[in-house]
Amino acid sequence: MKQTDLLLSDIALVAPQPDWLRIEGVSKRFGTAVVLEQINLAVRRGEFVCLLGPSGCGKTTLLRIIAGLEQQDGGVVVMGGRDIGRLPPGQRDYGIVFQSYALFPNLTVAQNVAYALRLPRKERKERDKRVAQLLQMVELDGKQEHYPAQLSGGQQQRVALARALATSPGLLLLDEPLSALDAKVRDNLRQELKTLQRRLGITAIMVTHDQEEALAIADTIAVMSRGRIEQTGTPEQVYREPATRFVADFVGCANWLPVRQDDAGVVSAGDLSFGFSLPAGARSATAFCRPEDICVEPHWSAGGKMTMAIVERVDFLGSVRRALLSLASSRDVQLTVDVARNEPGYDLLVPGQRVPISVAPHKVRYFVDGAA
Repeated sequence: MKQTDLLLSDIALVAPQPDWLRIEGVSKRFGTAVVLEQINLAVRRGEFVCLLGPSGCGKTTLLRIIAGLEQQDGGVVVMGGRDIGRLPPGQRDYGIVFQSYALFPNLTVAQNVAYALRLPRKERKERDKRVAQLLQMVELDGKQEHYPAQLSGGQQQRVALARALATSPGLLLLDEPLSALDAKVRDNLRQELKTLQRRLGITAIMVTHDQEEALAIADTIAVMSRGRIEQTGTPEQVYREPATRFVADFVGCANWLPVRQDDAGVVSAGDLSFGFSLPAGARSATAFCRPEDICVEPHWSAGGKMTMAIVERVDFLGSVRRALLSLASSRDVQLTVDVARNEPGYDLLVPGQRVPISVAPHKVRYFVDGAA
């Protein structure tokens, strides 16, 4: 919300810098309910961070604390080396886009964007130039005189984004900005948002409950649950190397298989072998792997780590077939597999069919029973 007369052409690409925004020990209660508990998060300058989690996990409250719309009970919020944790919203140098867009229905598109600038009347020409530039940036040329009711949902969101960027803020906050849009518009707009964020070099924090959205758009994801950050990492780290069972289950589709290690050290679920890789000291654990990590083999090979499975159900998901399988040796052990059309096992996925399957040991992660 910082006022400035910089033009977008004056903004240079900014290389990510450590600790541009630091959240340390932030906590929040509403009555007796603990909403946030000792939140620590470091955001680099120029980074796109997604706060991901289910409803009620505290992600929106954390965003509102960063914005100054809620006051934390403890902890500090530092941006650019300045403690902003007790400053009013107008002194925190950010732009914000809400889920509801929050446009003025009685103002035109140009007036909605210009409202954020609040320049003196004598600088009206400069303001109009800036508004035109912003609307061109979000691909709304020619819509200056339209009213919000005359625009689609995607166009309204573009207006809200242009208004949030009008003052060249140091931080862009996004509170589930795409959730009200239909799937195709949402997919297109999130890619445009990411491209724009990278071009401007602006630091952005977005709240979302949509895991696919977070994986597609974020540089860093902070997965939240019950007022805590469960894991922070790149989208691939969070997906491939979940730190907790909650993260593994919440982000993407997960297979969970109870496994045991025999006296020879071989780890297996039923007769499906995973090799020699159970954590030291553990005799039983739960194995985790993604559906695409299970290979439906075109042919049976004796002496390998294959086992037979029965195809219980097949769903067509466009780019893949997703099948529910049960182990032939233990029908109560079930797993989900994803097989792309160009993979050799694709045509074998027919309900009732027996198929050979295998899992590469390095694609399996273990959670020791009793651990989070």
